[in-house]
Amino acid sequence: MEAAGADGLLAPLRRLLSWAAAGAMVFGGVVPYIPQYRDIRRTQSADGFSTHVCLVLLVANILRILFWFGRHFESPLLWQSIIMILTMLLMLKLCTEVRVANELNIKRRSFADLDPHHFWRWSSFADYVQCVLAFAGVAGYITYLSIDSALFVETLGFFAVLTEAMLGVPQLYRNHCHRSTEGMSLKMVLMWTSGDTFKTAYFLLNGAPLQFSVCGLLQVLVDLAILGQAYAFARHPQKPVPHAVHPVSAKAL
Repeated sequence: MEAAGADGLLAPLRRLLSWAAAGAMVFGGVVPYIPQYRDIRRTQSADGFSTHVCLVLLVANILRILFWFGRHFESPLLWQSIIMILTMLLMLKLCTEVRVANELNIKRRSFADLDPHHFWRWSSFADYVQCVLAFAGVAGYITYLSIDSALFVETLGFFAVLTEAMLGVPQLYRNHCHRSTEGMSLKMVLMWTSGDTFKTAYFLLNGAPLQFSVCGLLQVLVDLAILGQAYAFARHPQKPVPHAVHPVSAKAL
């Protein structure tokens, strides 16, 4: 009788914890970008943030949504992808406006130019939206034609989570090239690490497809490498190179 009463008390608690975990999965992924977004608005500079991070996450989450049509997984993971796509579009909008406002001798570059040298360096947010819609349309059409192939669906899921696992690589590469993490929000990377650790544990405990767990572990390793860069470059900072100072537009966003 006492055991039944204890189970009756624990059941609501389990449901509450389950809802909290699901909510953390849906919205937790966007939290790391809040301090970076605020830093860009405050400094009117997006130099410390690689917009290729947005590219990686947009591709990864579009592919993950398409994977869901072939193999349904938990709803929180699907909603997480939708929320992340919207967040990355907001980040791109801010970064594009700040970069264009600060550029001198602006030469308009657009997605319609199909110039690989300026890919993902366009002058208007609308060009990024066109690129994302084009990719989603082509990938969606291919998925529609191949949805009955189990091999295609599993491969699609693998590429979706592998792409997301490479999230930190553009930032890692940028830091390596500049020998500095100046302009990068350390809070963002710490949140990446804690969030990816939680996410990987969630995958393992909830029996998510194997691709999710393996690539989650890889993502944590990349996060730790970026934190290692921040520590190393802080101990051995690069000497500043003298350069001419140009006036910068203070256009408000």
